[in-house]
Amino acid sequence: MPLTRRTLLHTTALLAAAAATAATGTAAAAGHPRGRIPHEAISIQLYTLRTLLDEDVPGTLRQVAELGYRSVETAGTHGRTAAEFRTVLDDLGLRATSGHADLDGGVDALIEDARALGNRQVVVPHAVFDTADGWRAFADELNEAGRKCRAAGLRFGYHNHDHEFAPVDGVLPYDVLRERTDRRFVHFELDLYWAVHAGQDVLALIDAERDRIRQLHVKDRAPDGEMADPGTGTMDFPAIFAHARSACEYIVEHDQPTDPLRTAGVGFDYLRTVRW
Repeated sequence: MPLTRRTLLHTTALLAAAAATAATGTAAAAGHPRGRIPHEAISIQLYTLRTLLDEDVPGTLRQVAELGYRSVETAGTHGRTAAEFRTVLDDLGLRATSGHADLDGGVDALIEDARALGNRQVVVPHAVFDTADGWRAFADELNEAGRKCRAAGLRFGYHNHDHEFAPVDGVLPYDVLRERTDRRFVHFELDLYWAVHAGQDVLALIDAERDRIRQLHVKDRAPDGEMADPGTGTMDFPAIFAHARSACEYIVEHDQPTDPLRTAGVGFDYLRTVRW
């Protein structure tokens, strides 16, 4: 058939529509439709519920599941082995998609526990060093652990507090980690509260390492600077979430909640309903 201008325009329109459909399908497959957080991308850091878990693991996790969560991020197993903790999660339809673990016991043990728990991602939750060289050596340690985790099929990351944004020997530890860790092996779990508490521009942090920020800890900040349940404080989460397009997991957390289960419920409801 002759390629008339009308045919050309029609064909171009069809191709554009097909491309748009494919792009939308890719975004949906990645689990992050524009303007909202998918249910499966919402999690909670169980450190928020540690006092309750120390008393009753099955009962507390049952209440987490009843709130609507499907995923959790572990921070220890509260007197149970990793396999035993996993059994409780499985019985309740929960998945420990991520876990906090330090490197003190060695990377092999970390990987073994992560596999038993069913983690897809493992995150070092805290580190402090008095010198820039200490942070540089730690970054090298993260690289080595990240290589081993990647070989084991796990993503490996680091979670910040506020002290990484205070100069040590004239440099920011966060910048040392950014510049010295290998992006192939080490991602960042950005704790939004601690970054803002340290006076950082969160949007600028995301711009600097957009493809490496794979997880967000979602905790709010009250007008007096204290932590608050997500959606009840001063932080502009819609703007942050719109900016953090590569984040794959949004994790509710509060370090010192007065009512852990209420925090869990408020956080889940907020992330399910927030739009941008």
